[in-house]
Amino acid sequence: MATGRTSAEFTTALRNREQLIGYWSLLDSPIAAERLARIGYDYLAFDAQHGLFGYQGMLNNLLATNTKGSTAVGMVRVEANDLTYIGKALDAGATAVIVPLIDNAQNAADAVSAVRYPPLGRRSYGPMRAQLRIGPDPADTHEQTAVLAMIETADGLANVEEICATPGLDGIYVGPSDLRLAIGGASSSDPSVQDEFEQALTRVRKAAETAGIAAGIHNADGTSAARRLAEGFTFATVAADVVHLQQIATSHLDAARGGAR
Repeated sequence: MATGRTSAEFTTALRNREQLIGYWSLLDSPIAAERLARIGYDYLAFDAQHGLFGYQGMLNNLLATNTKGSTAVGMVRVEANDLTYIGKALDAGATAVIVPLIDNAQNAADAVSAVRYPPLGRRSYGPMRAQLRIGPDPADTHEQTAVLAMIETADGLANVEEICATPGLDGIYVGPSDLRLAIGGASSSDPSVQDEFEQALTRVRKAAETAGIAAGIHNADGTSAARRLAEGFTFATVAADVVHLQQIATSHLDAARGGAR
C-alpha cells in the first residue's frame, strides 16, 4: 500500500505545481471515505457547499481520511467565503480549503486572511483537532495549509489575472458547471458554448501559470482529468461518489437484465 503525503508535503507539492489527483465526495459516509483514501488519490475533497453533510459529517469524513493506509489528505469546499466556515473546516483538520464564488482580488484576499493567523490574517486560534496533524504553531500551520479560490463566475473569469496575483493565494480551482453557465450556457453541460468554455479554461490556466500558483479543475471522470492535466492544469479532481454509485449500479443492473434475456 502506498504511503500518502503529510499535509506539509502535500501543500509543498501543490505550491510547486506538481500534478495531483483527487476525488470528490458528496456523501456523508466515513466508511466510503476510509476506503477511497486508500486507493491512491492524493486528496479527498469533501463538499460542504453542495454536499449532503454538515459539520459533524465533515469532521467524521476528515477523520476517516486520516486512517491506516491512506494516501490522501482531506480537503474541504466550504459553504462560503466566510471566516467562520473556513476556520471550522481548518480546525477540523482540512489540509486545504476551496472557497467558492470568488469574483475579484478582494474576495481572494479575504479568503487568504481567513486561513492565516494574525498578524497575517484573521483566523481565530483554536485547532482542537487539527493540531494533532497540522501545526500547531501559526508559522508551521501556514506552511502546511492551503487556500484555493474557485473561478466559476463571469466576474471571476474577468478578474482572474488579478485574483491569481493575490498574495498568499495557493491556487485556483475551476467549477466547470457554474463557469459554463456564467459564459452563457443554457445548462451546466451545454455543448453550444464549448469553444467559449475552452477559451475560458485556457485563460484561467495561463493566469495561474503566470502567477506561479496551482491550477485545478473539477472533472466528471478520470479520462477528462487526464486531459486537463495534459493541457497544463496542475491538479484535477474526479467527481463524485454519489454519481459514480448510481452509474456503476446502473451498469450492473443493465448487465444482469441483459444476461437474463
